[in-house]
Amino acid sequence: MAAHSTNHILWCFVLVIIVVALYTPNISAAKQSKINGLNVIDQCWRLNPKWRRHRPQLATCSVGYTGKMTNNIGKDLIHYKVIDPNDDPINPKPGTLRYGASVIQGKVWITFQRDMHIKLERPLLISSFTTIDGRGVNVNIADNACLMIFKATNVIIHGIRVHHCKPQAPGIVMGPEGKVIPLGHVDGDAIRLVTASKIWIDHNTLYNCQDGLLDVTRGSTDVTVSNNWFRNQDKVMLLGHDDGYVRDQNMKVTIVYNHFGPNCNQRMPRIRHGYAHVANNLYLGWVQYAIGGSMGPSLKSEANLFIAPTIGSKEVTWRKSTQKNGNTWEFHSVKDAFENGASFTITKGGLVDVKFVRSLTHSSGVLRCSKTSIC
Repeated sequence: MAAHSTNHILWCFVLVIIVVALYTPNISAAKQSKINGLNVIDQCWRLNPKWRRHRPQLATCSVGYTGKMTNNIGKDLIHYKVIDPNDDPINPKPGTLRYGASVIQGKVWITFQRDMHIKLERPLLISSFTTIDGRGVNVNIADNACLMIFKATNVIIHGIRVHHCKPQAPGIVMGPEGKVIPLGHVDGDAIRLVTASKIWIDHNTLYNCQDGLLDVTRGSTDVTVSNNWFRNQDKVMLLGHDDGYVRDQNMKVTIVYNHFGPNCNQRMPRIRHGYAHVANNLYLGWVQYAIGGSMGPSLKSEANLFIAPTIGSKEVTWRKSTQKNGNTWEFHSVKDAFENGASFTITKGGLVDVKFVRSLTHSSGVLRCSKTSIC
């Protein structure tokens, strides 16, 4: 009787192994090694070999202050494919990026038919509930105007190269609600947020723009900036419009799993008024400083790896003090790591070694996705 029971248990165990083997995706050892060390965002979708068939799964993978981007998906989701790289800023044609991002209203998931180099004639104003998904192709938005999220909410920008952005004179342009509106001077940022909320900027590669790479301004909040590669830039990221814009006191931004450098000078980020959680980022040097602030901002720097430049400032932080705000802000450093002589002047908090940042940020920027399965 005991032998029969043992054989029954053994057979059940073998049956479980067979079922698991049959229904587990066939991933080779080489592909398994490729996906090792993924951060929590990438684990959410990159392990699925059929991610192309389930692109909206991405919306469930966001972290930080943006929350889950599930408002961008659902039964009423419109799938729109860009087939034409041309741009008309006032009368966008169907098939172009501007038509999908500015004209179509509702939940829109934008993909691209093929590799594209898009030269925008005017800044692209992105409507609420829009996802721009560049996975699987090489999409460059470059050499003139770039991206703006103006009075919009629930926007995802993923997998795009944005570079060599130039200032724009005042003019008219298709607005985020499908209406032509006047637009003032634009400085030449890769991505600028103006009075925007619940925005997720993930896995983009940003560089060589005339002003900055990412601005979060004029009351924008609930923003997550993740898995991006910022390089070759003087002013990288600005959080807060100016010292006098007190609405930015409510700003909350998560900056996680990003790769800064090489050849970045300052503002990674520069914070005014609000709060930023900066975690698990890799900093490959700076010239003036890595993280700075004014007007009493709050910062939690957590488990970042700061590698100081060989020549120049070794100090990570910079503060613009005034008699009005003095040192009222809080700059915390928790579990950060410092190499090549880097140092972090804290207002409050402690310093502990960090692990795994290199592996968590090794695939920052636009991903190279194979045409078969794994991304």
